[in-house]
Amino acid sequence: MTATLSPAIASLLVALGGAAGALARYQLTRLLGWIAGPNALLPWGTLVANVLGSLALGILMGWLARNGNSEAMRLALGVGVLGGFTTFSAFNLETVQLLARGQGVTALIYIAVSVVAGIAALYAGLFVMRGEG
Repeated sequence: MTATLSPAIASLLVALGGAAGALARYQLTRLLGWIAGPNALLPWGTLVANVLGSLALGILMGWLARNGNSEAMRLALGVGVLGGFTTFSAFNLETVQLLARGQGVTALIYIAVSVVAGIAALYAGLFVMRGEG
């Protein structure tokens, strides 16, 4: 039986992991931007962070399922580090979980709404901040 973490300890694990993940993403983006140059076809830093973060979250969740769930590891590494590195990995995990439960239509709705609503919200924020609203 694993001990339950206090909310303060859980929050600290997420915060410290999140700081490490955000720093890793920043440095990766800087490195790949330097390698690809200012006229790169794609935003390589974001793309690579999203793919690597998704891979890492899959490995972590599989490892935790196989070796016994550690709430501290899940919070520090999954929510913290990988959440700071990329939120796209969490979206992918939730989509795969819906598919694994046989909820394919719900997964497709989740994908469509997340992408469309996210882009629309970004445009809305830009619109408001540009004083066009």
